[in-house]
Amino acid sequence: MDNNDNNRNDQDPNKPSFNFGNNKFALFFLASLVLMFIVMFFMNDSSPSMEIPYSTFLAYLDDGRIGSVKIYDNEEIHGTLNGGSGGSTLFKTAIPYYDDALMIELREKGIVFEGAERTVSPLAVFIQFLPWVIGFFFIWFMFRQVQGGGGKAFSFGKSKAKKYNTGGKKVTFRDVAGQKEAKYELEEVVDFLKNPDKFTSIGARIPKGVLLVGMPGTGKTLLAKAIAGEAGVAFFHMSGSDFVEMFVGVGASRVRDLFEQGRKNAPCILFIDELDAVGRTRGAGYGGGHDEREQTLNQMLVEMDGFDTKDGVIMIAATNRPDVLDPALLRPGRFDRQVVVDMPDVSEREAILKIHGEKVPLSPNVDLNRVARSTPGTSGADLANLVNEAALFAAREGSEKVRMKDFEEARDKLLLGVARSSKVFTPEEKRATAAHEAGHALLHYHLKNTDPLHKVTIVPRGQALGMAVSLPLKDTYSKNKSWLLDRIKITMGGYVAEEIFFNETTTGTSNDIKQATNLARRMVREWGMSSAIGFTSYGTDDEPIFIGKEIANHKEYSVETGNKLDDEIKKILDGCLKETREILIKHKSQLEAVTDALIERETLDDKDMKELLGLNKDEVEK
Repeated sequence: MDNNDNNRNDQDPNKPSFNFGNNKFALFFLASLVLMFIVMFFMNDSSPSMEIPYSTFLAYLDDGRIGSVKIYDNEEIHGTLNGGSGGSTLFKTAIPYYDDALMIELREKGIVFEGAERTVSPLAVFIQFLPWVIGFFFIWFMFRQVQGGGGKAFSFGKSKAKKYNTGGKKVTFRDVAGQKEAKYELEEVVDFLKNPDKFTSIGARIPKGVLLVGMPGTGKTLLAKAIAGEAGVAFFHMSGSDFVEMFVGVGASRVRDLFEQGRKNAPCILFIDELDAVGRTRGAGYGGGHDEREQTLNQMLVEMDGFDTKDGVIMIAATNRPDVLDPALLRPGRFDRQVVVDMPDVSEREAILKIHGEKVPLSPNVDLNRVARSTPGTSGADLANLVNEAALFAAREGSEKVRMKDFEEARDKLLLGVARSSKVFTPEEKRATAAHEAGHALLHYHLKNTDPLHKVTIVPRGQALGMAVSLPLKDTYSKNKSWLLDRIKITMGGYVAEEIFFNETTTGTSNDIKQATNLARRMVREWGMSSAIGFTSYGTDDEPIFIGKEIANHKEYSVETGNKLDDEIKKILDGCLKETREILIKHKSQLEAVTDALIERETLDDKDMKELLGLNKDEVEK
C-alpha cells in the first residue's frame, strides 16, 4: 500500500469536512443569489417619476398640459406633463375612485392614452422569495453537517467507528504493566494478524471474538490498542452506546456498516467498548423482545456468524458486566475467548507506577514500592491519577520534583477523600470524634488478626468526620473467620469508646453499625461461618430486573429458618460487642492517651501510636 493510500485510510470517513472542494455547490449557490440581487437592483433602477395628487392631474388636464397617459388597472396613471419651455416631465398619480368621466374628458382633449396591467417588480419577487430560499439553504446545510458531510443524506445508519491512528506513537504491550496472563492470551491474536498462514496451514481457527472482562480502570481499552500497535493493523474503536439512536433500525444499520468497514480494511481490529450497553440479555423487562437494542444485538450476532477466518478481521470487546451479556454472544464462534483483566497486585502496581513516574521528575526519596504496598485494591487508572495528583501537589508548593510526601498526600486524598481542614468543631464535638477514632485505632494493637494501622485522624475527609485506616502487608484474595470477627470488633470500637467516655453514643456510629451488621449477615448466610446454620447458603442475589435474569427475588427458606438466621447474626454481633467493650475498658488509660493526642495533633500514624503506647505491636498484651 502506497503513502497516498495510507493517508486516505488515516482520515476519519465520518468526520465533517469543511474544505472548499466538498462545498463547491454551496459557494456557487450563494454567489448566484448575490449576483441575481445585484442584476435585479440595477434593472429596476428606472428614472424617477414626479408623483402628483389626482386633483392636480385634473387641473393639468383642464389646462391642456397633459401629453400622454397610461392607465394601470384603473388604479394608477403614468404620463408626461408638458412644460412651458417645450420640455416634458414624467409623472404618476393614483386614482382614488372610479371616475366615469375620465375617459370622455381624455377623448375630448385629444390626449393619447392606453391601458396596461401593473407588472410585479422582479426585485419585489426576489425579496418575497428570499426568506424561503435562505430557509431551504439553511436546512440543507444543517442537515449536511449533522450527517457528517460527504453529501449523503439519510446517513444515520453509518457507523461512528473512529480509526485509531497508528501512524504516530504506537501503544504496545511494553506500555501495559503487569497483566501477564492477559497479554499471553492476546499475543496469539497478534501472531495470527501478522502470520495467518501459520495457523490456517494446519487447519487451526483463530477465535473470531475476544472479550476483555475486568473492573473499570484495569486497562481493557489500553490492551486493545496494544494489540493493534503490536500487529500494525488498522484499529477501529466504537462505544456500545453509539449504536442505538432514537431512529428505528439505526443500530442494526450501523452494525452492518461497521463490519463492512472492517472487511474493506482487513486485516484489522474492531473494538467495541462497553459491550453491555448493546449486548444485554434479550427478552428482559416489560418492554418485550422487539425493541431497538435487541434488533441491534441480533444484527451483531448475524454479522459475527458471517465472519470468515480468512477475512483477517478480529472482533474485540470490553465490559465490566459479563453477567448481563446475552449467552448467544459468548458461544463458540462469536466471543469465544474471554480474557480476564484483573486488578493489579503489588508488583504490578509498582510497575504501573514506574511507567507513569517516568513522565514526571521524581525526588530520590520516592519509594514506589512503598506507594504500591499502601494502595491495595487500586486499578491502573487510579495509579495514573495518583501520580498526577502527586505532581499537582508538588507544583502547588513550588517544588521542582515530586517528593514522597506528595505521593502520601495524593494517596490519602484518593483513598480517604479531600481533607476539610477549615471545618470548625466545638470542643465537645472534637473530643467525641477523637474518642470515637481512638477506639477504632487502639483495637488494632489488642487483636490478633488485624491489618496494621496506617493512620488515624480527626481531620474531616469526604463525608467522614474522622477515620482510622489500616492497610494490609500483602494482597489477599480471601478472608478467614478470625479476621472477619476482629474486623467487626474494630468497627465497634468507636461505638464502645463513646459509651465509655460519655455514657451515650452519637449518630456518627451509623456507618460502623451498617458495616458490622453486613459482615455478620454474610458470615451466617453466605459463608457458612455459623455452626448452627452450617454448610448452607441463604444469600439472595440483588439483581436489577431489567438485565435479563430474574424479575423478582424469592425467599427460599421458611419463617423459622429466617428467625434462626437472625438469631445467629445477633449472636455474632453481641459476642463481638462484649469482647470489644472488655478490651477498651481494660485499656481505658491508653484510650484516654490516644484521645488526648488526637485532640492535640489531629493525625497519628502507626509509628506515633507505638511511641505513644510505649510498646511494639508484638509486645502488646493480647
